[in-house]
Amino acid sequence: MKPNFNKSNGLIPVIIQDEVSLQVLMLGYMNEEAFEKTVIEQKVTFFSRSKNRLWTKGETSGNFLCVKDIRLDCDDDTLLILAQAEGPTCHKGTVSCFRTETAKGFLYQLAQTIHQRIDQDVENSYTNQLYKRGINKIAQKVGEEAVELVIEAKDDNAELFKNEAADLLYHYLILLKAKGFSLAEIESILKEREK
Repeated sequence: MKPNFNKSNGLIPVIIQDEVSLQVLMLGYMNEEAFEKTVIEQKVTFFSRSKNRLWTKGETSGNFLCVKDIRLDCDDDTLLILAQAEGPTCHKGTVSCFRTETAKGFLYQLAQTIHQRIDQDVENSYTNQLYKRGINKIAQKVGEEAVELVIEAKDDNAELFKNEAADLLYHYLILLKAKGFSLAEIESILKEREK
C-alpha cells in the first residue's frame, strides 16, 4: 500500500474513524514523512499546514490516536485510518471534531466492554457474575428479557418497551460472548440474507 503523494502537492487527506463505532473522528493531512511515521509508530501523525511541521495527534494532550487499520482509497490519494482514541479527539474536548455525538455504533462499544469485563474477570461486574453462572443461566436471562419485551410490546408505555428492548440486547451480547460469537458475525449473516 503506497499512497500517491504527487497528486496534490505532497499532501493527502486522512479520515480518522473510530475502530469500534465507526464514527468519523476527524480529518487531517499527511505528507509522505507523516505517513511513514504513522506506520512505524502506530500513532497517527499528520502534517500540520498551519505549523508547517509533523504533528502527532496527542503529543501535548496525551489523547493519541492508536492505529488499528489503514486503508487506501481506490485512487490511491486518500487514507482512512481506523483508530482507537485515547481520550477526546477534538481540541474542544469532544469525541469527534464533527459534533456527531450519537448512540449509533454503541453496540460494538458495549460488546467490547462486556468482553473486557469477562476476560479481565472483573469481580463486582454483573456481566462477569452472570457469565460465570454458565450458559444455562445466561440463556434463561435472555428468555426472561424476551418475554418481558413481548409483554411491554402489547402495552402503550414506550419508555418501558425501550428499556426492555435494551435489556434484551444487553443480555443477548453476553450470550454471544458465552457462545464464542461476535456481533459482527451475526451482522454478516443479516447482510448476506439481504442479497
